[in-house]
Amino acid sequence: MPSSSLDDKLCFQLYATSLKMTQLYKPMLAAIHLTYPQYLVMLVLWDQEGLGIKDLAERLQQDSGSITPLVKRLEAEGYLLRQRDPRDERNRVLTLTPAGRDLRQASTVIDQAIADNCSVIAPEFEVMMEGLRKLNARLGT
Repeated sequence: MPSSSLDDKLCFQLYATSLKMTQLYKPMLAAIHLTYPQYLVMLVLWDQEGLGIKDLAERLQQDSGSITPLVKRLEAEGYLLRQRDPRDERNRVLTLTPAGRDLRQASTVIDQAIADNCSVIAPEFEVMMEGLRKLNARLGT
């Protein structure tokens, strides 16, 4: 019979870990003038520029209404440009500015700091990531 203890609930462990991870990122991201949600947007765009808002939202598993304010703030900071998609006037295509591209280099220190703080060796990391990807996929169906 499953335990009813809070510590034995998967939902709580995911929630508590997510909070701790976000708090770990917060001061490092503040140093490069990004919030955690903005950082996620930038990660996607560093990987693939020219996405539309809808594609970006899909990639981040959110609705475009949640993404648009983040994108507007990043544009106001001078990190990206929103331009009309010539194929679909209703959509905006996102491209990074030189300042937005430069942030990628500044963010590389963050990856190492997170790895150091998590004290996870490569095989453990791969197992955790695979498990989380599978869980995410199963919950999405």
